[in-house]
Amino acid sequence: MTGMMGYGHNAKKLAEQYESITFFDIHRDVLHLFPQSPFRVLDVGAGSGRDAAALAADGNTVVAVEPTAELRQEGMRIHAGKAINWVDDQLPHLTNIHAHHAPFDLILLTAVWMHLNEAERYDSMASIAGLLKPGGRVSMSLRHGPVPHGRKMFAVSAAETTLLASSFGLRSVLNVEREDMLGRNDVRWSFMVLENTTYLGSTPINFRSRRS
Repeated sequence: MTGMMGYGHNAKKLAEQYESITFFDIHRDVLHLFPQSPFRVLDVGAGSGRDAAALAADGNTVVAVEPTAELRQEGMRIHAGKAINWVDDQLPHLTNIHAHHAPFDLILLTAVWMHLNEAERYDSMASIAGLLKPGGRVSMSLRHGPVPHGRKMFAVSAAETTLLASSFGLRSVLNVEREDMLGRNDVRWSFMVLENTTYLGSTPINFRSRRS
């Protein structure tokens, strides 16, 4: 994955930064669109394991993908004993996940997508769509703003992402823009939810938003 340079040597500090914000604060705008527990979730670019740990604590089956070995080790240390299946894999192809894991009800891509160049985004969307159950959803966030020193990121909009997703049978369910949780005035985030519209005669997944 093109943009992951610069994360390994600073893994401990980055893990502390990630853990300083709660899962519920990060995902407050999209949680109502997550499936009802228990469900199968793939956390791509899991970082410190903050989100994976919260989802595992709720009784879900969690597979956490983190390509940076140092960050993955930090996550395993911080959340030792949690029911998280850590996997060394990466976008765009997620070869190990496709080979060894069943489709998922929910896929998380938190602060990941802007690290992919245009060709990688196309291949990644195809890969992600192929890992979703019929009616399954993708929750993702896009960072907008200056690129931190030593990192590689690409300018990518919610509109572009929605259009690309539609090419693979994923429709936009939600798209909101909000402030940076770390208080950076020059950084904004888009939070998006995409749904696999290929039901193939299956019963749609029961989502929280469908509760009476």
